[in-house]
Amino acid sequence: MDRSIYPFSIFDPWHGRLCTCPKKYSLNPYTGCSFACLYCYSKSYIGKRKSHPKKDFLRLLYRAIPKLDNRLPVNIGTSSDPYPPEEEDYELTREAIKALIKSDFRVLITTKGGKLLERDIEIMLKGRVAVTPTVTTMNASIAKRIEPGAPEPSERITTMKKLSIAGLPVGARVDPIIPGINDDEQELRELVRALAEAGAKMIVTSTYKAKPLDFRDLVNAFPELENRLRRMYFEEGEIVGGYRYLKKEVREALLRPVVSEASKLNLEYATCREGLLSREFFKSRSCDGTHLTFLIDRKQF
Repeated sequence: MDRSIYPFSIFDPWHGRLCTCPKKYSLNPYTGCSFACLYCYSKSYIGKRKSHPKKDFLRLLYRAIPKLDNRLPVNIGTSSDPYPPEEEDYELTREAIKALIKSDFRVLITTKGGKLLERDIEIMLKGRVAVTPTVTTMNASIAKRIEPGAPEPSERITTMKKLSIAGLPVGARVDPIIPGINDDEQELRELVRALAEAGAKMIVTSTYKAKPLDFRDLVNAFPELENRLRRMYFEEGEIVGGYRYLKKEVREALLRPVVSEASKLNLEYATCREGLLSREFFKSRSCDGTHLTFLIDRKQF
């Protein structure tokens, strides 16, 4: 993409056959991420560091917006969370949402953020904005180990409910599912029910795909699982687009509790970068939740 429309880019970082996202812009106000999730793929590209504002972000944002096609949605938070603690002071995400709404863009926000999102509800309600919070587990102790800097799951779900009650379309991401860590079937089903009760209209789910740096972080945190995970990913798995994948039947088994519970609750559901497009694993108008931005046309108000 021409640097003249930086900090936006067309989303498809993997250029892979398994990415089924509709065409959209990607926008990340920050580089790095203070949530420090062990499984985060972006560490392979930018290393481990706290959220840092992109240089001249707002000036470049305002300059770029008139050059974009507002028929395409903008997904904020595709590689660095848009609501880290630093956002409370910098307000880059808040200002980006304002600017995009003013130019009539549809906006999808992907985040593990909690209460800080509530600050921006009134702004989001002025435009066509949807939010897809990520909750990987309801077990606070597990969440603290794999997402040490992120708000607790209960806080994310509470915020999600407030967003939904306010009138914002809300989806949820249950990903990644990691063997031996957050893959308990009953707990996954309970999580989907909790997300539905909080207002989720769709569920996106996926399994963990390993890269060397994040894999090392995981096994350092869970040494008792190292032999099992190394066997499952490096001996029995496969390489797809530069990532180590579990074999297909294992991925299906891990994802089945999530999609079957979503189906039981009459929610839309989708799998992310899994290549599982049968009705059992994919029954949604988009894989990422961008269709949720069509649910309310704020211009009518």
